[in-house]
Amino acid sequence: MEGRLDYADIEGDPNLPGHEECMIRDPRSGHQLLFIEVPDPTPGKNRFHLDVRPRSATQDDEVRALLAHGATLHADRRGIHGPGSGWVTLVDPEGNLFCVLRSPAELTDRGGAPAPTTM
Repeated sequence: MEGRLDYADIEGDPNLPGHEECMIRDPRSGHQLLFIEVPDPTPGKNRFHLDVRPRSATQDDEVRALLAHGATLHADRRGIHGPGSGWVTLVDPEGNLFCVLRSPAELTDRGGAPAPTTM
């Protein structure tokens, strides 16, 4: 399951189709994300929201890849605070919102000042 964000399966615990749980880990920081399949839809507004920052791809490349994998565009806020700023909010196939931020290289290219991500 290794991808552009560089999260990977936990060693010895592969995430295979049909598994009800999927744990992935950031090999640099050790940060882990656990996804659990539940039988019921979440009523009302989702209780969490992820912002993801691609490590090697650009924001534009990551957005294109996610759209190709089934995400849909919710709001495009690129450039909201001037050139090289902003985020893109997408919706996954289950209806969960998440944002794609600019990569570290893109932040460095605009002088190292991260764009505000508060929504």
